[in-house]
Amino acid sequence: MVNCCIDLLIFFAGFCQQGEVCSKSVIESCDDCIKSGPHCVWCQQLNFTKKGEQEAARCDTKAQLIARGCEMDNIISPQNTITIEKKDPLSTSFDQEEPVQLSPQKINLILRPGLPTTFSVSFRRVEGYPVDLYYLMDLSYSMKDDLANVQGLGKELFEALNKITKHAQIGFGAFVDKTVLPYTNTNKEKLQNPCDGNDQQCQAAFGYRHVLSMTSSENEYKEKVAKQSISGNLDSPEGSLDAMMQAAVCGVRDKVGWRNSSTRLIVLATDAGFHMAGDGKLAGILEPNDEQCHMENSLYTKSSDMDYPSVGQLAMQLEKNNIQPIFAVTKTVENVYKQLSSMIPKSEVGVLSSDSKNVVELIVNAYSRLSSKVTVTHDNLPDNVRVFYTPICDNSIKGNIRGVCENVLVGKKISFNVTVTADSCMENKAFIIRPLGIKDTLTVTLSTNCKCQCNDPVESSSHCTENGRGRVNCGICKCNEGYVGQFCECDRGGKDERSLRASCQRQNGTECEGQGDCVCGRCLCHTSESGKSYHGDYCECDDDHCEKFQNQLCGGNGKCNCGKCECNPGYDGSACHCKKSEESCLTINNTVCYGRGTCKCNRCECKEGYQRPLCQTCPSCPDPCQTKLNCIECLGFDSGPFKKNCSLACSKSLHHEMVDSIPKSSNECHQKDSQGCWINFKLDQLVGEDNYNALIQKQRDCPEPPSVIAIIGGSIASVALIGIILLMLIKLLLYMKDLKEFRKFENEKKKSKWAEVRCFYYYC
Repeated sequence: MVNCCIDLLIFFAGFCQQGEVCSKSVIESCDDCIKSGPHCVWCQQLNFTKKGEQEAARCDTKAQLIARGCEMDNIISPQNTITIEKKDPLSTSFDQEEPVQLSPQKINLILRPGLPTTFSVSFRRVEGYPVDLYYLMDLSYSMKDDLANVQGLGKELFEALNKITKHAQIGFGAFVDKTVLPYTNTNKEKLQNPCDGNDQQCQAAFGYRHVLSMTSSENEYKEKVAKQSISGNLDSPEGSLDAMMQAAVCGVRDKVGWRNSSTRLIVLATDAGFHMAGDGKLAGILEPNDEQCHMENSLYTKSSDMDYPSVGQLAMQLEKNNIQPIFAVTKTVENVYKQLSSMIPKSEVGVLSSDSKNVVELIVNAYSRLSSKVTVTHDNLPDNVRVFYTPICDNSIKGNIRGVCENVLVGKKISFNVTVTADSCMENKAFIIRPLGIKDTLTVTLSTNCKCQCNDPVESSSHCTENGRGRVNCGICKCNEGYVGQFCECDRGGKDERSLRASCQRQNGTECEGQGDCVCGRCLCHTSESGKSYHGDYCECDDDHCEKFQNQLCGGNGKCNCGKCECNPGYDGSACHCKKSEESCLTINNTVCYGRGTCKCNRCECKEGYQRPLCQTCPSCPDPCQTKLNCIECLGFDSGPFKKNCSLACSKSLHHEMVDSIPKSSNECHQKDSQGCWINFKLDQLVGEDNYNALIQKQRDCPEPPSVIAIIGGSIASVALIGIILLMLIKLLLYMKDLKEFRKFENEKKKSKWAEVRCFYYYC
């Protein structure tokens, strides 16, 4: 609703009252109210607030204050003001003087924080406006055929530009890449002649060279460009961004020669991609581009010392210097430069033929698209300021950050509604609004109105006590030293204000819980939104914020007192939402929740572990077969750990009966007692948590005692058997050893006999 009234907000302040909201925070004065929101207004009417009511009640929307009895003359609501300080009329044609294409030129705004204001800006492109075209050509070896054609394009270029304006100028520059590895071969001979083979028309390697400053002489263009020759480098990407940066920032007459009043175009002709910021690290170049002009003798002197510029740096300098680039590139790199163009406002991409013969047609078409598109934007926007644009033209592009109109004919007047909002208080801030690529600007000076201008009585008013203990400021009392209170009625009596206020704080918290005023050391409570008063020594209680049921406070069955429901007879629950009844909590044995829970709101609230609806079972509780085993043993068989104090430990929680046999059921227990006997018993839980009835089988299943004689006899037999086996093993080992020695002896004996026979034959 508020948005629909922005354009008429100044004149029809009350038109959108129903949609206005005042979001108040801590309000102690009229100034605080004005800063709280664009729709917060202040009532300075005396006695508008009741005794004990906080003065923040004076701050609300205009409709709310009027409804509560505040007169229109007593409502303080600062409005936005717009002062046009300079508004020269738009020019119709170029007459050698500075034409005016944007109006107004200076505006002063005084805004209320958060409250938008809208003003109109008009634009009309002057017929015959000068054009400065700087032809920036890639002279790497792959562009050799293109250079020959460009050298003969002077006449066609001037003829095409003269059809647009009689005040056209053309400049020329060339680039290759940085003359360091890995971009260029640094061999001395290769630096002088980087081309392949014995090409005599090859100039030494270079980064960027300015060849021809802006001129309207066709002959001068032909003469300078004709002297250019091709060069070369190693890698495919070129130093395009380096060259464009220098052409943009070196704008003085002895460099590029851009005129103050002209449409500035850079035509970048290339068949390759480009290096960007960070690529210089490959050559050990770490110094970032400083966006400054470094030209001596028409050469870029920092080419090998400074990194390539980033796309953002280049876009900012092109916009700052009102330069519009036209990328004339081959089909192979068209997509690359389209992506670059999307990041540079007011730029175009055209596809060159293989030999650049269509470059003139490409430039004319690109210029036509650029000149017919008007984009209005801003620079140096202060913090906490928002600017939105609404184009008023036949072909507008939706968008808030910039205003864009397309297909705008020369001489046609268009407008933009500019909406400015300041979100905080500020003084004398300024920003620039301008069309991209155009020199004309609008300077907006901005201040905010964060102070209330109230018509207070000059002398002290009896409103702040009759003996002049204070004065009226915007309808409220500003007390003199030594007095406090809504009407300065409290004399501090020698106590400091801090001590008085400390007695109104609970546990060093907020004074009167933020719901009352500290008057003479006691809390005077405010009225709540419902009309009831806060209460309590520190205004800590209210009767509006108890729990609700079916959208009724305390379910309509009780009253709210200090945040808690006090239920009427017959009702229960935190919100008095249920009738007192135990019908759904009764069990089959006519107990309530089996004694293991309480019945609230006709529903069992079970003790920990027990399950609803009637708290009958406890899946997570310990197994009673184990927990009650010691009691079963002592009660049934007079044995076990509880034997000496069985009646004291077990009689209250366990009622038992000895039986011959246990009927089969799911809660039958089969446990081993302290004597190793198996006991069979059955437990049934009675009403309450630890209350059981036990059926214990009289006969225990005890294992027979072991035979001592058999154990001793078996042990002796085992020892004897083991001894016999050990003796046999020893005997076997000795036999094996003797057998080995005997065989050794037999072998020695045979050797001795053989020696005797050999001596017999050889007469030993």
